[in-house]
Amino acid sequence: MAPPPSLLFILLLTLFITITSSQTQKCITQKPTHPKTNTLYSHCIDLPYLTSFIHYTFDPSNSSLSVAFIASVPPPSGWVSWGLNPTETGMAGTQTLAAYSIDGVVKIKTLDIKSYRVLVPGKLSYEVWDLSAEQSGGMIRIYATFKIPKGNVNEVNQVWQVGPSVTDGKLDIHAFASENLNAKGKLNLSGGKGFVSGGVDSRTKNKNIHGILNAVSWGVLFPLGVIIARYVKTFPSADPTWFYLHVGCQLSAYAVGVAGWATGLKLGSQSVGITYSLHRNIGIALFTFATIQIFALFLRPAKDHKLRFYWNIYHYSFGYAIVIMSLINVFKGFDILKPEKTWKTAYIGVIAALGVIAVLLEVITWIIVLKRKAKKANNTYEEHSHNGDSRRHQYNM
Repeated sequence: MAPPPSLLFILLLTLFITITSSQTQKCITQKPTHPKTNTLYSHCIDLPYLTSFIHYTFDPSNSSLSVAFIASVPPPSGWVSWGLNPTETGMAGTQTLAAYSIDGVVKIKTLDIKSYRVLVPGKLSYEVWDLSAEQSGGMIRIYATFKIPKGNVNEVNQVWQVGPSVTDGKLDIHAFASENLNAKGKLNLSGGKGFVSGGVDSRTKNKNIHGILNAVSWGVLFPLGVIIARYVKTFPSADPTWFYLHVGCQLSAYAVGVAGWATGLKLGSQSVGITYSLHRNIGIALFTFATIQIFALFLRPAKDHKLRFYWNIYHYSFGYAIVIMSLINVFKGFDILKPEKTWKTAYIGVIAALGVIAVLLEVITWIIVLKRKAKKANNTYEEHSHNGDSRRHQYNM
């Protein structure tokens, strides 16, 4: 039997109100109180990502930071977390409080995040007390007090996150959307600055360096070197300049690419449990092919040598394979790094410009080649005609 329309309307209205309230509420309207003292917190911030809020009071007399972290719970049965990172602005190293609900009972855990996928339950490096959590209205609230090391400390690194589910008491991996990756910042203990972005942590800096080095080397310099070799050498006046330009581009691309490859290896060693298999495998193949290609410079036979034909096949095949793999892997890197759209747009613009130049040079090259063939054929015809006239002259004599 179908439920009456009035009941469906009430259920839909309740759902709408719940979703709307979780999306539009501000921290100033929440007014949570400290579970032990029943007092309001001194400061609150609407965190810019993941529908989250932080309420806090810092007591300099005993260097304690009391917090109430409030976040919307992701469906179907997600988890929320908040923590302090004593050394970095990113996730790795964060001393975290995580909470989730099972059968209406809110569980809370303390996690030492050793790396981006290694979460160690247990005691935190901070002293923590008055720890509790509750859930209502689609939001989970985590309450705690942290002992902040004494010293000239005006702000701390905060990191928060939400995830979709919990399996056998373990937090399932969260999404890697932009708002998840940016859920970090500075927490000013005096409350005077509101939210302050955490900036770029060391791992993100290494990722950016890795991306820039590889985009410039494999993604720009190497294709440019191929264009020079294929098209510039068509012009007789460019010989041997084109060769030195080609070699210079390829050697520079390889040197910068090796540096980018090394940063990739370092990132892999720092990211236990995180594996981008296709990107990694293409990178390994790319480095291998490029290293073999470098040997082409030392194995290059003379133009009239009988092995030159086979050397050309090897050199051209590896060169074009490297260009194809380079472009694929650069775009895979963009998907992983998720930089601002302008970076990807700029790179596409550079590649498009190289492509247009290559097409124009291809047309010019074919025009030159066809003219040379026509001229050669004409010269051959004239030579044959001259020889024929000479023979007829001799016969008549």
